[in-house]
Amino acid sequence: MYNARMNTKKKVYHVSEVADICGVSKETVRRWDNSGKLTALREDESDYRVYSLDQLLQFDEARLFFEGGGKQKVVKPNRDYTLIELFAGAGGLALGLERCGFKSLLLNEIDKNACATLRKNRPNWNVAEGSITELCFKEYHNKVDLLTGGFPCQAFSYAGKKLGFEDTRGTMFFEFARCLKETNAKVFMAENVRGLISHDNGRTLRTMIKILDELGYYVEEPRIMKAIHHRVPQKRERLIVIGIRKDLHGGQRVEWPRPTGKIYTVRDALKAGELFKKDVPLSDGQKYPTSKQKVMDLVPPGGYWRDLPEKIQKAYMMKSYYLGGGKTGMARRMSWDEPSLTLTTAPAQKQTERCHPEETRPFTTREYARIQTFPDDWQFAGTQTSIYKQIGNAVPVNLAERLGQSLVRLLNEL
Repeated sequence: MYNARMNTKKKVYHVSEVADICGVSKETVRRWDNSGKLTALREDESDYRVYSLDQLLQFDEARLFFEGGGKQKVVKPNRDYTLIELFAGAGGLALGLERCGFKSLLLNEIDKNACATLRKNRPNWNVAEGSITELCFKEYHNKVDLLTGGFPCQAFSYAGKKLGFEDTRGTMFFEFARCLKETNAKVFMAENVRGLISHDNGRTLRTMIKILDELGYYVEEPRIMKAIHHRVPQKRERLIVIGIRKDLHGGQRVEWPRPTGKIYTVRDALKAGELFKKDVPLSDGQKYPTSKQKVMDLVPPGGYWRDLPEKIQKAYMMKSYYLGGGKTGMARRMSWDEPSLTLTTAPAQKQTERCHPEETRPFTTREYARIQTFPDDWQFAGTQTSIYKQIGNAVPVNLAERLGQSLVRLLNEL
C-alpha cells in the first residue's frame, strides 16, 4: 500500500500512483508527460518514471487528495434517523449507513437472492421483496429522514414532452420520485453510474433534477465519488445526488466526504492489514477453461493482452485486435500493489477480466466481497453466479459509511 499523506516522507510517485491520486488513467498521465505538463524524474532504482509532489499539486484533484487527507471525524446522530432504501441489492449501502446510526424502516429489492441475503444478515430489517411499482409508501408520510436508492438508469423520450413528473412514468426514476413524494422524506440520496452525467447529452440528469426541484427539494450539485479515496481498494466511481426538502432548507450545504489521503490496494483487500485483520477466507469462485488459463498464465501482474506474444494476441483478441482503443480490460490480471479495477457482475467476462494477481484464476466470491469492503461475516445467498452479481452491483460499504457520516451531519443541522 502506498500512503500519500501530506506529512509523508515519500518524495516521488509512480505513474500508477499519480493516476489514482488525480483520478485519471495511466494513459492520461503518460500523455501529460509527453506534452510537458508533467516532467518525469529518473531517480528510482528501476528507472521508472516518477514525479515529485510539487508537480502533482498543480492538479485540483491532487491538492484535494493531499490536503483533505486524514481520518474523518465521526459524527453521532442527534437521534435515531430513519431510512427507506429502494433497489437495496445485497446491502452495501444499507450496511454502511447502519454503521452511522441510521435505522431502516423498509428496504425494497426485486431480486429474490439479494432479499435472502438481506434477511440472512439482518433478520430484523423490514425487507419488501418484489417490484417497487406494487408498493405504496403513504404510511411512511413524514416518518422518513432519509430516502436512498440506486435506481436503474433508463432513457427518457423527450419528443413533445413537458419534462414533468408524469413524463417519467414507466421508469425507475419515476418510482424513486413517487416514493419521495409519498413519504415527504427530509433528505434523499440517489446513487447511479458515472455515465448518467453524459446520458443523452446530459438531458436525462437535468430532467431528473428539474423534477426533484418541482417536488420541493433543493438539489445539491451532483458529485462523482471515487471509491479509492474513501478506504475502498477499487477504482470504482459513483454519481451521488443529494437533496434537502425546501421547507427545511435554511442554507445548509452538504459537507461531502474529503479524501482520506491514502490509497488501498488489492494486497490490502486480500491480506491482513489495516482494512481487514485476517487474510481473505477461502470460498468458491469461477474457473478458467484450460485454453484460457494457458493464455492468462502468460500475463504478468498488472498486465493485459498487450503483454502477450503477438501471435497469441491475435488469436485471443480475434477481430478486436485490429480495432482502435486500448481494451485494457481484456486478458487483464490485477496487481497486488494497485487498487482493483471496478468489479463487474462476473469476474471472467472477456472485456472486463478480473484475474487474481498471483494465481491464474478469477477472484473468488469472498475476494470480490473484500474488494467491495463487505465484512467477512456478511453472508450471501443464492448461486455462485447470483452472488457475484450481488457483490458487483453493490455500493462499497466503506464508501457508504463515509457518505453516511455526511448525511448524519446534515440531518443534525436540519
